[in-house]
Amino acid sequence: MNQPFRHVAVLGAGVMGAAIAAHLANAGVRVLLLDIVPPNLSQDDKKDPKKRNAIAVGGLERAVKAKPALFFHPSCASLVRTGNLEDDIHKLADCDLVIEAVPELIDIKRSLFERVEKAIRPGTVVSSNTSGLPIRDLLEGRGPEFRKNFIVTHFFNPVRYMKLLELVRGPETLDSVYERIVAFGQDVLGKGIVVGRDTPNFVGNRIGVYAMMVAIHQMLESGLAPEEVDAVAGPPMGRPKSAAFRTADLVGLDTFVHVADNCHRLLADDPQRDVFLVPPFIRTMVERGQIGNKAKGGFYKKDKAKNVLTLDPATGEYRDKLAKSDVLGFCKSLKDIDEVGARVRKLMSDTGPAGDYAWKVAAKTLLYAAGLVGEICDDVTAIDDAMRWGYNWELGPFEMWDALGFARTVDRMQKDGFEIPASIRKMKDDGVKGFYDGDKIYDLVAGKQIARKTDPRTLPFSIVRGEKAIEKLEGASLWDTGDGVLAVTFHTKANSIDHDVIAMIEKGVTRAENEARALVLFNEGEHFCVGANLMLIVTAAINKKYEDIRQVAAALQAAGQRMKYAKVPVVTAPFSVTVGGGLELCMAAGHVQAAAETYCGLVEVGVGLIPAGGGCTNAMWRALENVPEGAPADIYNLTTQVFKNIALAKVCTSALEGQRVGYFRSGDGITFDKARLLHDARKYAIGLAERGYHPPIPRSHKLFGESGIATFRMMVSALVAGGQATAHDGVVATRLAEVLCGGVDGAAAPVTEERMLELEVEAFLSLCGEEKSIARMQAMLTTNKPLRN
Repeated sequence: MNQPFRHVAVLGAGVMGAAIAAHLANAGVRVLLLDIVPPNLSQDDKKDPKKRNAIAVGGLERAVKAKPALFFHPSCASLVRTGNLEDDIHKLADCDLVIEAVPELIDIKRSLFERVEKAIRPGTVVSSNTSGLPIRDLLEGRGPEFRKNFIVTHFFNPVRYMKLLELVRGPETLDSVYERIVAFGQDVLGKGIVVGRDTPNFVGNRIGVYAMMVAIHQMLESGLAPEEVDAVAGPPMGRPKSAAFRTADLVGLDTFVHVADNCHRLLADDPQRDVFLVPPFIRTMVERGQIGNKAKGGFYKKDKAKNVLTLDPATGEYRDKLAKSDVLGFCKSLKDIDEVGARVRKLMSDTGPAGDYAWKVAAKTLLYAAGLVGEICDDVTAIDDAMRWGYNWELGPFEMWDALGFARTVDRMQKDGFEIPASIRKMKDDGVKGFYDGDKIYDLVAGKQIARKTDPRTLPFSIVRGEKAIEKLEGASLWDTGDGVLAVTFHTKANSIDHDVIAMIEKGVTRAENEARALVLFNEGEHFCVGANLMLIVTAAINKKYEDIRQVAAALQAAGQRMKYAKVPVVTAPFSVTVGGGLELCMAAGHVQAAAETYCGLVEVGVGLIPAGGGCTNAMWRALENVPEGAPADIYNLTTQVFKNIALAKVCTSALEGQRVGYFRSGDGITFDKARLLHDARKYAIGLAERGYHPPIPRSHKLFGESGIATFRMMVSALVAGGQATAHDGVVATRLAEVLCGGVDGAAAPVTEERMLELEVEAFLSLCGEEKSIARMQAMLTTNKPLRN
C-alpha cells in the first residue's frame, strides 16, 4: 500500500506555488512554503526574519484572500508554514515530497535542484510543476538518487478547481515513486491523473493551445468577430462559456504567447508547427499591455460605464460589443439543447458561418489530436481526460468524434480535403464504429480495440444502477445499486424538488426498510439540488391557494422526517449547488457524503421566504445537539449564529465550510473527487448498516422564546432604521426569529420538533401572503437575481 505524503515542501510562492500549497492544506497535508529572500533589502532588514520571508508570507496571504477561494476554509491555512530558500532549505530534510513551482526558466530550476539535492534525505520524492520543459534539461547535473525519485507533477490553475494533474516520468523514475504519486494525486488530492510523455507542453496544453491557435487563425480567415467566435467556440461546441478569447483574457495573453512560442520553438518536426505562430496583432496587444483581465483589458474590456468593449483585430482599437448578428442568433438557438452530443451535431450541420467555422476548427483539432496518440500519451482517453479536466470541455476530441459519428465525420473530412492519418483510415476500413465501445477503446497505435482501464470507485451511475428503475415517476426514480443499497435520483430541471421528488423519497425509505439495508440520495447533472420548485410556490401564492402551499411544505417536512427516523441509514450525496430545500433534505437525512466542492446554504430569504422544509428546525437542533439534555445552553449566541446564517443567506463555498457552519456534521464524509461520490456514499451507507444502525431518538429543547423574539426584532429594526435593510427584510427576518426562538412560549417549556415544524409552515404561509415576497419570487424567476424591495 502506498504511503501518502504527510509533509510537503512547495518551492515558489507565486500564483501556482501558493495555490498548490493551499490545496495540499485542504487535504490535511502539512506544507512548507518557501521562496527567495527579497532582493535589495537594507542591512537591518536582512536580519529580520519577517522581511526575509516576505515573499512566501505574501504568497500565502494572497492565497487566503483569493476569490474564488483557494482554501476550503481559512483555518486550513494554519497547516502552511512559510520561510525562505536561504534560511530554511535545511527543513527539506523533514519533508517526504518537494514540489518545485518557480518560474519557467531552466537555469533557475536547475540551480534550485542543485541546492535541493544537497538538503533532502535519501528517498525524498522531488517533482517539478513545469508546464512543458524537457525532463532531460531539468535533470542535467543531478545524481542517480535524485533522478530515480524525480517526476513531473503539472497542476492546472486554479489548482483547487481544476481536476487535471499531468504526470510525466523521467527515464529513471522508479515505479514505486510513480505509483505513490498517482495514489496521492487521486486518493488524497482528488485529482484526475493523465500520464503524458516528455514532449513539449505535455498533453493538455499541447492540444489546448493548438485548439486556441486554430480558433484565432480561423477567425482571421473567416472574418468573424471575436464575440462571434466566443459564441460558437463555447457551449455550442461543448466547451466552457469562456470559449476562446475570454479564456485568453483570463489566462493572460502574455502567458498564452509564451506557451505558444514554446510550442513553436520546440516542435521543429511537427507538420502543424506554423499553427503555433502568434499573429502580429496579438503580439502588438502584449506590447501595449493589453494582456487580459489582470491588466487594462485584452480582447475585452469595460469602459467607465461598465459597458463591455471588444478589440477589433484589424484596427487594434476597442469598439462596442456586437449585440446582434446571424452567428450570435444561431448560437443562441442552441442554448435549449441540453445534451452536448445533440448540440454539437446541430452546430456542425449548420450551413451558415457559425457551422462552417465550428466544423473547420473541430476537424483540424480532431485530426491533430489523432496524430499525437502514441507520441504525447498512450491512448485516446488520456487526451479526452486532459481536455475535460484541464480545459473544462464537455467532450474530449475523440468523444466529440464519436458524438458526430466516426465514419460520417471521416467522410466529410476527406470530402473537404483534409489529410487523414493512416491510423484513422485503418480504423474506418476495419469498420470500427467509434473510439469508445462500452468497456473497450480503440487503440490507434496498435490498430485494434483494447480493454478500457476502469476504476470501480469512479463507475458512472448509469452502470452501477443497472438499466431498469424499480420505481419511476416523471420527476424522480428509485434504483437498486446492489449490495442492499437503493438510490433515489431526481430528474427535474436543475434537480429541483416537486411532488414527484417528495413522493419518491417516501417510496424509497419504505422500500429500503422492507427490502434493503440503506438508501442514498444521489443526483446527476450540474447541481445536486437548487431547492423547491419556486414556480409552483409563487403560482399558488398569487392565486392565494394557501392550503396547497401548506401541503407542499408539510410534505417536504414529512419526507425529511421520514429519512431522519428511518429504520435504515439514509445518506445524501450533495455536490455543487445545494441550497434551500436541497440542503434541508441533507440536514434532515442526517448522514452526508458531500463532494468537497459543495456550495450549500439556506437561501430562502432571498425570495422573501424562510426555510420551511425542516431547515430552521434542523439548523437549531444541530446547534444544540452537543448540549446535554437538561443542561443550560448559551441560547443567545447559538440562536444568533443560526439566525445570521439564514437571515444573510450564508452560502458555504466548500463542504468543509458547511461542516464549520453546522449545515453538515463534523463526522460527515467529504469526497475530493466528485467521480467517486456515488462509491463513497454507498460505502458510507453500507458501513452504517453493518455497524448495526439505529435511528436517532427525538429531542426537545428550551429555546429563546418571547425575549429572544424581542431581541431580534430590535436588532432588525436598527438595521432598517440605518438603511442596511429594507422594511420587508425586517418582516422576513422577524418571521425567521419567531421560528428559531420556538414562538413566544419557546423558553417556557421544551419545544418539540413537531412544534418547530408547525412554526416553520405558519411563517412560510404568512410570507407567501406578502406582496413584496411574491415580487421577490417573481424577480428571481425572471431575472435570476434577488430583488431588494
